[in-house]
Amino acid sequence: MDGTMAQQEQKLHVLISGAGIVGVALAQALKKNDISFTIFERDPGPDFRGQGWGITVHWALPSLEACLPDQLRERLTEVQVDPEVGKVDRGNFLFLNAETGEIEHRIPPGRRLRLKRESFRRLLMEDVAVQWNKKLANIKQNEGGLVAIFEDGTSASGTLLVGAEGSRSRTRQILCPNNYQLIPLPVRLTGCAVRLTSSRVAPLRALDPLLFQGAHPETEDYFWFSIIDTPATNADGGDYYTVQLLVSWRLDDPVKDEVSPDNAERLENMKRRASRFAEPIRSAILDIPSDTEVMEIKLGDWPCFDWDNFGGRVTLAGDAAHAMTMYRGEGANHSLMDAANLAEALKAVCDGKLSLKEAVDSYESEVRKRTAPAVLLSRQACLDAHDWSKIKSGSAAVLAKRAVALKEG
Repeated sequence: MDGTMAQQEQKLHVLISGAGIVGVALAQALKKNDISFTIFERDPGPDFRGQGWGITVHWALPSLEACLPDQLRERLTEVQVDPEVGKVDRGNFLFLNAETGEIEHRIPPGRRLRLKRESFRRLLMEDVAVQWNKKLANIKQNEGGLVAIFEDGTSASGTLLVGAEGSRSRTRQILCPNNYQLIPLPVRLTGCAVRLTSSRVAPLRALDPLLFQGAHPETEDYFWFSIIDTPATNADGGDYYTVQLLVSWRLDDPVKDEVSPDNAERLENMKRRASRFAEPIRSAILDIPSDTEVMEIKLGDWPCFDWDNFGGRVTLAGDAAHAMTMYRGEGANHSLMDAANLAEALKAVCDGKLSLKEAVDSYESEVRKRTAPAVLLSRQACLDAHDWSKIKSGSAAVLAKRAVALKEG
């Protein structure tokens, strides 16, 4: 890289579109490397998303730690769903026979942190000045870089824009106008958060104190259980546990199996499917209070197709680049690795080792190599979770060890 180019690249200013976990993790990594940035978010404020559910960070823990300054890295344990269990967690991933309640498989364990999603995001947002209520409308290139234009008529200028808005990314829509939409899957999933007393949650936590999953051999309906909050982490100091309960099923009949727009019918469907489950998951779902909000999680993915990066001026990270289903719990892990790898590449730009285009092209090449097959594996895991023959044989993708294909070289 010649001296003029190096001087230009050292003035790098990064625009981050999206203040979800990957956006603020990238912001922390850039800040750690003294790279200037502006981060903006379409939500009107930090409380707009509500509590959120849980997130498991496992093989991407080194990437997460690389993004953070020491004072935040040391506080990751504070945002665990259960800090006490986190001290002795064995990293179990259990898959149960929902008809008998017996453990069918133990997915190979590993080091993990089970985090409260919104508390984790709040931690990552510390000392990061997010510009709220900024909905990206368009991106225009100019001689010095580019301009992000917002729906309110304002704009922001930079040398690189990173679309990190999640699975329905506006940046991806701009870069890939013909194929930006998620690929829908023939599976439907609903879930809710429920408060349980210590005595009611005890038999569930006896199986695993953080999370477990399973499927019924005959109906092939799937369930997921996880802890969201404990008496030690409740913001109001209440003596209760908050748990996440999910049920999913194949879309065999496009009418009968579709999710109802009516909340009461969504809950009734969950209870009907759980009525054939064994204890303790059966009662946990059947006893869900009638006024509980039941959400549908629409299942679709986007396997990191090619996009025009405007000569190295626009790129994608996280779910915007590689949306995947939750059945292997790897989406956030890949997203955190994106943030760490992109920050590392941009540091090389600032150090005069790479041009911006070289850095972005290299980053994208690694992302595609790593995540395109991961998206398809998570898709297969979603389908296999509702195929008892594959679960019984141990060949289901949902049962495979969580691991990342490391970069070569």
